[in-house]
Amino acid sequence: MMKHIVLTFTSILLNAVAAEPLRAIVIETPAPRFVTTTLGGIAMQCVSFDSRTHFMRVLDQANGPGTQWADAQAAAVSVNGLAAINAGFFTPQGKPLGVVIANGKKAGGNNHSSLGAGVWYEAQGKTAIIRRERCNFNAPHLMQAGPYLAEKYSAVKGLDAVKTSARSFIAWDGGTMWMMARTAPCSLAQLAKALAGACPAGFPIHTALNLDGGRSAEMFVSDQVAGGGIFNRPIWNNPVRNFLILQKR
Repeated sequence: MMKHIVLTFTSILLNAVAAEPLRAIVIETPAPRFVTTTLGGIAMQCVSFDSRTHFMRVLDQANGPGTQWADAQAAAVSVNGLAAINAGFFTPQGKPLGVVIANGKKAGGNNHSSLGAGVWYEAQGKTAIIRRERCNFNAPHLMQAGPYLAEKYSAVKGLDAVKTSARSFIAWDGGTMWMMARTAPCSLAQLAKALAGACPAGFPIHTALNLDGGRSAEMFVSDQVAGGGIFNRPIWNNPVRNFLILQKR
């Protein structure tokens, strides 16, 4: 009798399981978002995104600053980009100060100064910031810049604490969350201290890399980005050599 009850109960359970189809687990990734915030006394504008659904690419002007795109907005619009920020350093003659690769086309050479300490790259769906010494400079999209502002959640030491300028930078949580940002005038040391381990865009900053700043610092965010619809480029800014553009994968 007991055996019959157990078998009947087991049969009921199996039928119940069979009647309920397996459901796929859907993990939603956060959509790009624009926020303004103040961190360590520094006002900043940030665009966050998940690299599983969106990515940055380089647009470089082979003939020099301003020869193809007058500003970040024009560059972004040319490729239906969602946002854009000025990118790498360049010489007074308009040549890249560091390696730049845009759509597989390489320009510039290895910059051994602090302004080339880090390398951001995008290749085969993988995006990362690595030290110059670890890079083979072989990716469809790559930008050498610096100095590092934060590394392994800690502020980089020895940065200039005197000169203040508007800053542009990119930051990463070490996984899939990224942000591009433009700040009000501050020193590199002040910015590094403010960023290390902080969450200005909803995730902790593991790594942050400084881009060209001062009269090069500009940002465009289209109204397709939540909270967006801004273009920050002071009238005294100079044309720049290249841009990082945010696009959907």
